[in-house]
Formats: sequence, C-alpha cells, structure tokens
Amino acid sequence: MNKRVFKAERAVFCLLFFVSLLLLFFSTRIFVANFKDAGLSFFLGARNGVHKIAGTISDMALAIKEIAVLREEYAELTDRIARYEELERNASEILSENQRLREQLDFARTVTYKNIPVKIIGRDPDNLFSALVINKGAHSGVSENMPVIAFQNGTQALVGKVIKAGLFESMVMPLFDPRSFVAARFAYSRYEGIVGGQGGIDKPLVMRFIQKRARNELNFGDVVVSSGMGGIYPPDVNIGRVSNILYQESEISMQVELEPSVDFSRLEYVFVVNGNKEKND
Repeated sequence: MNKRVFKAERAVFCLLFFVSLLLLFFSTRIFVANFKDAGLSFFLGARNGVHKIAGTISDMALAIKEIAVLREEYAELTDRIARYEELERNASEILSENQRLREQLDFARTVTYKNIPVKIIGRDPDNLFSALVINKGAHSGVSENMPVIAFQNGTQALVGKVIKAGLFESMVMPLFDPRSFVAARFAYSRYEGIVGGQGGIDKPLVMRFIQKRARNELNFGDVVVSSGMGGIYPPDVNIGRVSNILYQESEISMQVELEPSVDFSRLEYVFVVNGNKEKND
C-alpha cells in the first residue's frame, strides 16, 4: 500500500516538474522577446529624437543666416533709396534753379536798359539795416547809385541802389532801409510822392507827401511805381501795393503804407541797370 502511494506521488511530482519546466521555458522566451522589443523601441525613439533635434538646429542656423542676408539686403536697399531721394532732390533743385535762371535771362533780354545780372551772396553785418552784397563790382561795370531791380513772379520790381562798388563785389541799399528815398507815383491816378523804408524787411514801405485831394482816388491794392524823377531810378518800375491809407485832417499831405512788390526774403538774382543808357546806345 505504501509502495503504491509512493509511486503515485512520484508520478505526480514528475508531471508537475515537467509542466513547470515547460512554463519556465515559455515565460523566459517571452521575457527576452519583450526585452529586445523594448530595447529596439528605445533605440528607435532616441534616434528619431536626435534626428529631430539636429533638424531643428539646422533649420535655426539656416533661418539665422537668411535673416542676416535679409538685413544686409535691407540696409543696401535703404542706402540705395536714400541716394535716389538725394538725386531726386538735387534734380528738383537743379530744375528749379534752371527755371529761375531762364526767367532772369528772358527778363534780361526784354528790359530796355543796359543791365548787369548779379547774384546776392550775403548781407553786410556792419550795416545797421543789412545792405545786400552782390557778386560783381567795378570790374563788371557796377558803380555807385546804379539802381537794382529784380524779376519775381513775372513782374519786375525795384530792389534799391548800389551804395558801394568794390572791384569784384558791391553793396546795395534796399528799399526798406530808412535812408532810402525813391520818387514814386500811383500807376493809375498818377499822384506822386516819396517812398521810404522803415528799417525792417517785415515792415511796410511808406509813401509820403501825397496831395490830400488824392484821397478819393486811392484804393487798397493800388500799384505804386517809380516816377523816374531825380535821374537815379528808371520810371514805371513796380515798388509796391497800397496796404494802408493814413489820412489826417490836420496834415497838409497824406501817407500810405505799401506792401513791397519784391519779396526780399527770397531774393537770389537781381539786375544792376543803368537807367540813363538804353541797349541800342
């Protein structure tokens, strides 16, 4: 009885041992396979990550290089545009200068008196009322007391007279100087008077010693021209327009204020003329 039990137990033990071996064998193969798969997955993931990081760094380097190139191109284009704008300004200035010179040339051809075209190159700092300095003198035929006229906006206008003639430069006393006096008349009514300055470029000229009976014939905007009396200034050159009428019953004459026909702040080119000599002399 004991032998049978022993044999049965041994058989069961052998069976269990065999089953355990089988289970151990299969479980070991699955573990190894899973380990290999996990290692392969980790390796592939790491390689993909490194590849992506390398691609990102390459893209960033390329982008930085492109930005640097774009900055250089932008700076070059900006500099080129600045040069083009400067050329455009210079061309515009040259065109304006040529137009002004053409106007002056046309005027020089049409004026009946002998004239010397000159350019204003400055103002005399020692002169209390800023005499104008022109770029021609006795060497070019300029002499003292010669009248100076300008051509602006299609109109000839009186500027003043030469008060000092050097060899290559001269000084001109403008109409707004209080020492300047010009025999003048109204272009329409022909009443006469004397025009003088008040010492400032921004102050109106004053025409004095006008007969009081002219009051009813004067209007704002009336043109005043040189009369030619005194032998210095040629006749019928524009001086200004009436901007204010000054009348007092107690005075024996009346006065008017004039807006100058010439804009002294924009003077560049003027003409020194000999009012006693015509071109055909």
